[in-house]
Amino acid sequence: MTDTPLDAALTFDETQAGLTGVVDGDFSNGPIAAPPEAGFPFGGLLAAMAARAIQQGLGIEAPLRTLSVQYLAAARFGEPLTFRPRLLRGGRGVSYAALDVEQTTGPRTRATHHATATFGGDVETVHLAQHTVTPPLGLIDTGVEMSGPMSPRFSTHVDYRFDGAPRILGGNSGREVVERVWMRMKGGRALDEAGLCYLLDALYPPAWTAFAAPPMMTTVDLRYDLLGAPTPETAPDGWAFFEFRMLDLGHGWTVDEATAWGADGRALALSRQRRRLLG
Repeated sequence: MTDTPLDAALTFDETQAGLTGVVDGDFSNGPIAAPPEAGFPFGGLLAAMAARAIQQGLGIEAPLRTLSVQYLAAARFGEPLTFRPRLLRGGRGVSYAALDVEQTTGPRTRATHHATATFGGDVETVHLAQHTVTPPLGLIDTGVEMSGPMSPRFSTHVDYRFDGAPRILGGNSGREVVERVWMRMKGGRALDEAGLCYLLDALYPPAWTAFAAPPMMTTVDLRYDLLGAPTPETAPDGWAFFEFRMLDLGHGWTVDEATAWGADGRALALSRQRRRLLG
């Protein structure tokens, strides 16, 4: 299968300084109708790059269990990012790692984001999984997509099928602030850790469905917990079902959570994101 844009973005060069990679303007969170510089590099992609850089740089083969990313400063498109992973502790069952990411522009080098990650393999033990009832897979053929010139550029790499319709700009005013949608990477890319990191952030903030004129905001912290590796049975043709929910908004902050569910209703992963309101 031909590499997808996501696979290309997750390809690093090895240098003396560390691993280097570049964020293409196609992964901007700005609208399709505007130049990439109208937005910033998409946080879900930066998270996926962080996870992959730690795995590649440290040679970690165990599954990713948790990933926490702090966004320190906006990176520039098309200019190399340097990824420096560090092993904090490597054990028989669990490994802990950290990552520092920097970008040099002219004479200035600045940190763009920092990440920590936990890796560990499965063992045979009692298993009790949380399940939900997902909309029928038939929605993939009939559900509403997300499109239009104001959609973010990063969304062009994703297939969306909403359970109902996108409720952005006040569609959830006066009721539960949640969006439910089947999603996959375009081209039917098999769902994996990197895909989950991307998709768990690949929608507008849930708070934007609560207001006709939503506040602007920027992500400060993003955390993922991966519960198990997706399979062709739980994520057929790369599809998984996602719920994006606002937990709190006030005092200059908003906190959201997202859950990825397999086609069998089993939870695959979840995220929690803290954003800072602007203005």
